Amino acid sequence: MGERQRKLNGIMICVPYQGHLNPFVDLALKLASNGIVITFIHLEFLHRKLCQTHHANKTDVDLFSEARELGLDIRFTTMTDPFPLEFDRDANFNQYWEAMVRDFPPLVDEFVGKILASDRNMLHFLVADTVYTWPATVARKYNLVNVSLWTQSALAYCLGYHWDLLQQNGHFPCKDEVDEEIKYIPGIESINTKDVIAYLRQSQCESVISRASRLQFEQGKMADFVLQNTVEELEPRALSALNNYLPNYAIGPLNFSLNLPTNPVTTSLWSKSDCTNWLGSKPPGSVLYVSFGSFVHTNMQVLEELAYGLLLSQVNFVWVIRQGILGDGATSVLSAGFHDAVKERGLIVGWCDQVETLSNPAIGGFLTHSGWNSTLESMWCGVPMICYPIGFDQPCSSKLVVSDWKIGIHLCEGGSLDRENVALKIQSFMNGGDLERLKQNAGRVRQIMKNAVEIDGSSKTNFDRFLKDLEAKIRAQN
Repeated sequence: MGERQRKLNGIMICVPYQGHLNPFVDLALKLASNGIVITFIHLEFLHRKLCQTHHANKTDVDLFSEARELGLDIRFTTMTDPFPLEFDRDANFNQYWEAMVRDFPPLVDEFVGKILASDRNMLHFLVADTVYTWPATVARKYNLVNVSLWTQSALAYCLGYHWDLLQQNGHFPCKDEVDEEIKYIPGIESINTKDVIAYLRQSQCESVISRASRLQFEQGKMADFVLQNTVEELEPRALSALNNYLPNYAIGPLNFSLNLPTNPVTTSLWSKSDCTNWLGSKPPGSVLYVSFGSFVHTNMQVLEELAYGLLLSQVNFVWVIRQGILGDGATSVLSAGFHDAVKERGLIVGWCDQVETLSNPAIGGFLTHSGWNSTLESMWCGVPMICYPIGFDQPCSSKLVVSDWKIGIHLCEGGSLDRENVALKIQSFMNGGDLERLKQNAGRVRQIMKNAVEIDGSSKTNFDRFLKDLEAKIRAQN
């Protein structure tokens, strides 16, 4: 078979969390919709969790069976990680990631080798999560073009990429009590030390995530292409600077790409509650949506102060409290007295369709942990935010929302949560004079995002350019 006739096959593997799985599935659908064969590798424990949630414990469910019925060539397979299926990866986060850094790379190496040996008629390339510490090593061994998908903001990528500059200037580790402006990072005009990625801070610099992140960016610098789940018009300075080192393509927001089949892949790790009827009973713009996303853990004190802040504020709210949010497996975290006190004013659910909820006319704001997917979804729906970043890249997302795009406010400026202050912030946000300005800005940002995914928009144009550059690179390399 001539080189020109050999099809491209993208071997895709993401980090096993909801916030990474969603954009990876969307990217798989986009690539397959452009005639590329996809081999999507799922970790077995995550696949089992999805099956238990949606398919009554069936274990042979193929996530992409419906996508294939629509004509997309996506092969689905699972592989093991270093632990047995029963091991609680969330409750033992540090132990899990120590093993993922140490023991997972050889498993991936072997698995990729088998895929390549089983089908020599295609031109394979790798699409891996930037958060992994092995992609460049595996890609080099098998002579694969290496595509890195970054599922956070370009601002966070800039900070991680320039770890060495932060170290040279005394900002890694970044002292927790220091409040300084950093103005020497290419692509970042200015960022306060309190807004940097949490694992750059002194209190976390020896954590497994901090150590793994240093490895991940060293590997990331050897990628052939970096895909950014952001919009060029929203982070132009960061993306322009990054292009001086590697080809970066802003192709976001991935989960809102046009001309894709309606996402026929169920990726939610929890059963969803339908909030539609309850929201339908509330006036337009009167409900605050509250969620800390699919992964971060918090403590009982934060939940209690937030709960009684919501109660004191007198606003209507939908609050997502997912199982495991305390990190200890507790299933009931709020007292029966609280449920009785909020009555018809508050709806508490374990999980819901976030985009559907944010799109509801009753929603007037989003109290968020500032995870990047949640931030993008709120922006897409034109909903202003109250930001309460908890860790990881979330301070960066919060900084963009509040300082750069002016579509949100901070819940608190450092320190611990206090219910009276929480109530005042929520009241001011939902009923105050600033809300109209935030809504106008949110509407402007929403339009920028909508334009980006249109046929001649920046994200669509960048994706088409990436496809062309990818094929040229693969065929030149083979």
